[in-house]
Amino acid sequence: MNFTISRENFLQPLQLVSGAVERRHTLPILANLLLKVDDGKLWMTGTDLEVELIANVVLSGSSSDGQITVPAKKVLDIVRGLPEDVTIIFEVSENKAVLRSGRARYSLSTLSADDYPNLEDWEGESEFEISQQTLKHLIDSVQFSMAQQDVRYYLNGMSLETSENEIRSVATDGHRLAMAVHEYEGGQLPVKQVIIPRKGVMEIARLIDESDANIKVQLGSNHIRIFSTSFIFTSKLVDGRFPDYNRVVPKNTDKGLVVNRESIKSAFSRAMILTNEKFKGVRLNLDSGELKITATNPEQEQAEEIIDVDYEGESLEIGFNVAYLIDALNAIDSHSVIFKLSDSNASALVHGMKKSGEEFVEDESSQYVIMPMRL
Repeated sequence: MNFTISRENFLQPLQLVSGAVERRHTLPILANLLLKVDDGKLWMTGTDLEVELIANVVLSGSSSDGQITVPAKKVLDIVRGLPEDVTIIFEVSENKAVLRSGRARYSLSTLSADDYPNLEDWEGESEFEISQQTLKHLIDSVQFSMAQQDVRYYLNGMSLETSENEIRSVATDGHRLAMAVHEYEGGQLPVKQVIIPRKGVMEIARLIDESDANIKVQLGSNHIRIFSTSFIFTSKLVDGRFPDYNRVVPKNTDKGLVVNRESIKSAFSRAMILTNEKFKGVRLNLDSGELKITATNPEQEQAEEIIDVDYEGESLEIGFNVAYLIDALNAIDSHSVIFKLSDSNASALVHGMKKSGEEFVEDESSQYVIMPMRL
């Protein structure tokens, strides 16, 4: 097996698939990439048994078919460190992979491609096309609410749900919940819900961009697969049942607070400086036309901010983890936001406001539920 390739054509797919490689590996071969030359194309595969990434590039130079596995990090570091616009010659001889470029020569150990694990073939139960921009919005709107290493393993990921003409993403860590929805216009979708593990979600977010280019998504009983022109990504799914999130969305919210997103986010960020480092609690006092934000810490320091808001109703005092509020505000991209509240012991529902004609209306394409704190 051998091939000739430019550094730029080699580096991009190498960087792409290396993200799936397990760094703290128990199987030595999981630290390797599978390189395969077939009919003038170079295929590269990286996996950690949970996610798998495949990229390919058309070879313009000479090549001979074959396959081998090479150390992922070492190959990536070598290719990245070579000067721009150089040509790389890759060949395998006597169980060694040799990279040559100009007067540089690197000899690397290899492992047999026959031992390289691959995620088993499976049939997609549902399939749809979606723009990268839309999928990125569905992920970016909720991913910060995923749990990390929770014993409730089904929370350590993101729920992706299809139903008739909409696609919904949901994530929760038990203290807050984030939801985003996209109206699907490409036909009727089957009703299906899957849980993508945390690493799978982060990898998809890394791979896709804000472009209008379409990608194909396949959902199976145990896997999700995404096809793009530059990669094929596969991830195992979390085997579990996602909680019924509709039960925790506040329904009887009789108080609405509308405020400029940037001004309240800035006030929260300043107040957070003097919160308890562990709990990040702030107290909100609502009165007609204004909001007072108070934070204290064990050193007896105090922050107080008062901002003008659009609020007409009875006075209310409620506490929140300010980091959760800031995360939600960072995910909303509208000029103004609305906080829907009922009392000091009930969760808040937060979402954006969008302009419709001459007035602002509620934008429920992404919504955030945040539980209160006792302060």
